[in-house]
Amino acid sequence: MRIAKITLLALFAASCIKAPTEQTAAGGGAVAGRPVRIGFSMDTLKEERWQRDKRLVEQRAKEVGAVLDVQVANGDDAVQTEQADNMLTKGVDVLIVAPHNGDIAASIVEAAHRKGVPVISYDRLIRNADVDLYISHQVERIGEMQAEYALQHVPKGNYVLIGGSPTDYNALLLRKGQMTILDPAIKRGDIKIISDQFAREWKAEEALRMTEDALTRTNNNIQAIVASNDGTAGGAVSALEAAKLAGKVLVTGQDAQRDAVQRIVKGTQTMTIYKPIQPLAFGAVDAAIKLARKQPVNAPDKINNGKKDVPAILIAPIVVDKNNVDSTVIKDGYHTHKDIYGY
Repeated sequence: MRIAKITLLALFAASCIKAPTEQTAAGGGAVAGRPVRIGFSMDTLKEERWQRDKRLVEQRAKEVGAVLDVQVANGDDAVQTEQADNMLTKGVDVLIVAPHNGDIAASIVEAAHRKGVPVISYDRLIRNADVDLYISHQVERIGEMQAEYALQHVPKGNYVLIGGSPTDYNALLLRKGQMTILDPAIKRGDIKIISDQFAREWKAEEALRMTEDALTRTNNNIQAIVASNDGTAGGAVSALEAAKLAGKVLVTGQDAQRDAVQRIVKGTQTMTIYKPIQPLAFGAVDAAIKLARKQPVNAPDKINNGKKDVPAILIAPIVVDKNNVDSTVIKDGYHTHKDIYGY
């Protein structure tokens, strides 16, 4: 009987130390011996860059053994909220949210936290909510870089400012960064802002209309267009082409979209801001797994979202113009030489 008890105790001890071994074997994507379940709520796949985000998040989740559920709202706040609720109902361990509207998405954070699910605000900041982590590029700095480039190359003249969607807090941060740089030049009288508007849903046709209006009001006397992304830059360039001014007016952008980089080497768009997507997408997945496992995340930055100073990981962007296309987006494999030059 004594021997039987010792044997049973030994078997019990062996079973107690086996579980952690199995959990470790499951890899970095394991929670309680099973894969981490990540929900990725996306606003849109309309722009080329968001297709890259989706593909890279999927790639990283597969690499680390996490289960990923991606839902795309196509610019509809009600749909995004419903999709997030659905993912929470299905039992995701963590949510990554690229919000359509940074204010409305606060309800997603509240719903997630009621279920004990952490939320990562991806690329765009969710406002007035207890967000667990924000991972993005240095958005305000991007606006500064666009304005700095414009002033360095066109220090005097009439400027048109085309912002992004007013429901996207990033659009407001970009404008804040732009105006930090432009304000002193405005006060000196070096530049004059002819038009300062925001393009609904970042639509190129909105930027086209704004540029046409500014050209009409000034009798084509425009020297620079600070467009906040490549989509709005494309709309501005279309208006400039119609007025036979393409290549004569400086045009900024952001995202290093293929068509934008093609315009840069052609000479119709002056610059863009390249934001490497891989560190953003991979970083979000890696952080999601740590949050799901209640492990600390190295977030060296902070950004206030109206409710709190949100721990943040902010990735540095890069200016791209015709002088460094080959050494940036092509060298990194973001685009191929043939994509941009046609050969």
